[in-house]
Amino acid sequence: METLELTQSKPVADPATDFLPLNGTDYIELYVANALQSAHYFQTAFGFQPLAHAGLETGWRDRESYVVVQGKIRLVLTSPLHGGTEIGQHIDKHGDGVRVVALWVDDATKAYEETTRRGAIPFMDPTREEDADGFVVRSGIHTYGDTVHVFVERSQYTGIFLPGYKTWEPEHHPDDVGLKYVDHMVGNVGWNEMNTWVNFYANVMGFNQLVSFDDKDISTDYTALMSKVMSNGNGRIKFPINEPAEGRKKSQVEEYLDFYGGPGIQHIAVATDDIVQTVTDLRNRSVEFLKVPAVYYDDLLDRVGHIDEEMNALRSLGILVDRDDEGYLLQIFTKPVGPRPTLFFEIIQRKGARSFGKGNFKALFEAIEHEQELRGTL
Repeated sequence: METLELTQSKPVADPATDFLPLNGTDYIELYVANALQSAHYFQTAFGFQPLAHAGLETGWRDRESYVVVQGKIRLVLTSPLHGGTEIGQHIDKHGDGVRVVALWVDDATKAYEETTRRGAIPFMDPTREEDADGFVVRSGIHTYGDTVHVFVERSQYTGIFLPGYKTWEPEHHPDDVGLKYVDHMVGNVGWNEMNTWVNFYANVMGFNQLVSFDDKDISTDYTALMSKVMSNGNGRIKFPINEPAEGRKKSQVEEYLDFYGGPGIQHIAVATDDIVQTVTDLRNRSVEFLKVPAVYYDDLLDRVGHIDEEMNALRSLGILVDRDDEGYLLQIFTKPVGPRPTLFFEIIQRKGARSFGKGNFKALFEAIEHEQELRGTL
């Protein structure tokens, strides 16, 4: 049996300096209207591979979940089996969206105790779950909106994913597209709420602020937003937090909040070692991307200096480039992956850069505004 591949190489945690050592992103769970169809979409369009399944056949009576994996990224796609459930209410309010950001820890009980005594609202008491392959301990806390963090301790488990799941082996196995791991996840929160959640991650979870952007950094002629990036002690978990800022028209964050019904995960950034090939493969599978104005590329090399990639390939695919003191990065953003203009994905390749593409903000947000205009929501 294939065993679960952990999200990052396991670090040596230093509890004296980090009261909440996190080893990486364990999984991301989305509540969706149709888990089987969503799993098929992520397989066919994004190259994820089938991993595990749980539902009626495994003894669950209220929900069904499919787990797909690519590199060290695991998505859990969950749907209710009856009306009037908490999962169904989440979908009714938010549409398909991220409910759980699960974090891999050495001690889920200690993670729960450290965060709740610092003010986190409990979501899930430490719970031991076991089967013939060992046991897992999970616990959880609430964050912004209806998003939760679940702490996963799995050192004593050798099964395919979690107790209650069995191996899922459909015949449909499209090739992957070279996605490696979760680089960061961006949350959108309401007006004047950014600092509240920045303080939450700092005080409750021990994160540090990497960088901040104000409305002068992230604005166009029409819209603006504010953002701060929080990172855990070893830098493996990065959560930018966005809030709206005053502009002449409705910003992307306001549009998200309106259609999602409150704060939540705006996008998931996933890393690749070859963004040109990955994006080519994704486009060939009908994944749609935002397109920046053509003039973006006219002076690109003047702005970012020498890069290894061929300019015509970047131009034709719509890939953005930005540089910081440590190198450069390449990035591109999908259109929303559901009917609501909410959740989307970023594909990113880092060549030394540790930043988040500040030099691309204006072009990117103009592209988003174009899509908003087409939707009639700008």
